[in-house]
Amino acid sequence: MHIPPRVLTVAGSDSGGGAGIQADLKTMLALGTHGMSVLTAVTAQNSLGVQGAWELPAEAVRAQFRSVVDDIGVEAVKTGMLSSAELVETVAELLAGVPAPVVVDPVGVSKHGDPLLAASALDAVRGKLLPTATVATPNLDEVAQLTGVHVRDEAGMRRAADAVLEFGPRWVLIKGGHLPAGAGDSAVDLLTDGTEEHWLRAPRYDNRHTHGTGCTLASALAARLAKGDTVVRAAAAAKEYVTGALAAGFRLGAGIGPVDHGWRLRGER
Repeated sequence: MHIPPRVLTVAGSDSGGGAGIQADLKTMLALGTHGMSVLTAVTAQNSLGVQGAWELPAEAVRAQFRSVVDDIGVEAVKTGMLSSAELVETVAELLAGVPAPVVVDPVGVSKHGDPLLAASALDAVRGKLLPTATVATPNLDEVAQLTGVHVRDEAGMRRAADAVLEFGPRWVLIKGGHLPAGAGDSAVDLLTDGTEEHWLRAPRYDNRHTHGTGCTLASALAARLAKGDTVVRAAAAAKEYVTGALAAGFRLGAGIGPVDHGWRLRGER
């Protein structure tokens, strides 16, 4: 009997289905893994923004995690929205006992600019969560939030990577999708462990429907790590998958639509 690789996402719910737990599970399925979830928060969210968010108790997060890990096991873990210092510390403690690779997406704000991480939790992210990461995947806004480094060009991405690596992740993937207009025609990310340096480039598509991009990339990375890829191979495969999902992003509601997690499936029909 074939058992697909098992990947666990620890993140918040997006009721609109474009980001968060929903995006994570869709991505994991699309990449041939079995997705499992630990819910950290419930949001009222649509294409226009986040209308409300309710954090789950740390006890509920801990119980979900132990329930899955102790019985089913995991081959990779991805973290997303952890809105408070208590949740960050709880999840970091749980991850310390898991030998599987961990992808930390240090979610700070939504695509619409809504805050998803309390300012009081930043020290816990820096000191407790990032040291557990096999790969950390901050975007440029999250880099600024965590390190104070403001990136405006590719040289700045190197400085950002160095600053994040000081907090202890083995690798960092700096996502350059928020580089200002005129910085180039490609969407560029920088993957580095402080010694090796890999620039991941893809076409920049003129498509405003990009909701869930960060969640999708981190989940794709975790899925590929669960399948046995090296970090470098997993990051390249994740970049290729999310680029296709971005190109196929579609309108949903009156605002910013989601990327298309099932683009490969539709392309094969």
